[in-house]
Amino acid sequence: MPVPLAPYPTPSGSYTPPANGAQSQLVCSGCRNLLMYPAGATSVCCAVCNAITAVPPPGTEMAQLVCGGCHTLLMYIRGATSVQCSCCHTVNLALEANQVAHVNCGNCRMLLMYQYGARSVKCAVCNFVTSVGGSASGAAEQKFNNT
Repeated sequence: MPVPLAPYPTPSGSYTPPANGAQSQLVCSGCRNLLMYPAGATSVCCAVCNAITAVPPPGTEMAQLVCGGCHTLLMYIRGATSVQCSCCHTVNLALEANQVAHVNCGNCRMLLMYQYGARSVKCAVCNFVTSVGGSASGAAEQKFNNT
């Protein structure tokens, strides 16, 4: 259930809420909850922990990922290559949705496609699990960036 939040007060006259009610979201810098805020706000005060989180500048595209160490939702500026979790300090690889890699199945040699950065991939034809990336088998891995 979303927690209703209000934008942190700004100097009078500098903020006018949009007429269309557009909203954005970001992760609270204090308790890591997802915060909703109206477009145009410069900062948001969390209703749960009262932490004030700065809103990224307009035009900055944000992306989200789940930390591999503690499973916390992380928000970062789109285009970053890695994101360090502020909770457990794990460095997470940040991939765009269109980054894929290919490898030949270690059993039937079928060409397999998988998310770039995965440690293994299961063949849909013979169900063999092929290790990829840094494996001792020396399987060649190709990265493709489909735009």
